[in-house]
Amino acid sequence: MWRRGFIAGLGVAAAWPVLARAQQGEPIRRIGVLMHAPSEEPEAQARAAAFLQELQETGWAVGRNVRIDTRWSAGDVARLRRDATELVALRPDVLLAGVGATIPALREATHTIPIVFAQGLDPVGAGFAESLARPGGNATGFTQFEYSFSGKWFELLREVAPQVALVGVLREPGPAGVGQWAIIQAVAQSQGVELSPIELRDTRQIERAVSAFGSGSNRGLIAVVSAAASNHRELIITLAARHRLPVVYPYRSFVGYGGLISYGPDLIGQYRRAASYVDRILKGEKPADLPIQSATKYELAINLKTAKALGLTLPPTLLARADEVIE
Repeated sequence: MWRRGFIAGLGVAAAWPVLARAQQGEPIRRIGVLMHAPSEEPEAQARAAAFLQELQETGWAVGRNVRIDTRWSAGDVARLRRDATELVALRPDVLLAGVGATIPALREATHTIPIVFAQGLDPVGAGFAESLARPGGNATGFTQFEYSFSGKWFELLREVAPQVALVGVLREPGPAGVGQWAIIQAVAQSQGVELSPIELRDTRQIERAVSAFGSGSNRGLIAVVSAAASNHRELIITLAARHRLPVVYPYRSFVGYGGLISYGPDLIGQYRRAASYVDRILKGEKPADLPIQSATKYELAINLKTAKALGLTLPPTLLARADEVIE
């Protein structure tokens, strides 16, 4: 199961010492890591572990030539800003930004220390880079996907639940939510399907909005990429089950917790790739010259138990395409 890979990485990530001492004659370099997740979350720990493992493969060893300072913001925006400020005050040689919200937090705190992001979303549109080919500033890294990818979630929902006539889009207020919505809307209109935006704010609002939406028939949901969807993952999955709503999610971790289906980037691979950029920066390259790259691998995960509970019969061709099937 998908959980095994995450749990296997916990020991490595948990082993990061608070302090490290260089061997005589070898300077210590410093890396700051900002994660917008609880420190006990297995998926986030696994991503951090993958980052560390890749660093080790490129010659960096904690306690010998590198020190890593990590902050876990646990989904709290105010804490995220404080953690970003704390990390910058430590004067690291390079910063790793985890999920999208960490990037603006670090950019507010510094325009000089190099930043490598592992899960960026529209960095040019957000003003973090001049272009994908030549970022030009102090931030570079790897994007999860382009906005055009959002249409695939709609197509996937129609494949698993062709009877759906009204699709609710769970989105966070802001440019990223609007951008993903626009692509889904264009695809939906071409197929004569109506869309309904559902803003994600706090727990009470989410429960009220999803419950109201789920009161009708022939309805389904798409959860686009957002910090709010990840932070309220279990609530959204619970509400979807309660109202018998088929939902397409952006990350396979949702499926592991009982979600129906997901299609999104291999996040473990994203953090490994981010480590390669951190290595290059520590060896003298500039983030302004390192091109921003898109994800190269996407994963399709399906929970058959959830499909059965919803009364859905999934096409054999879809099951054959899946990277992970949970029974």
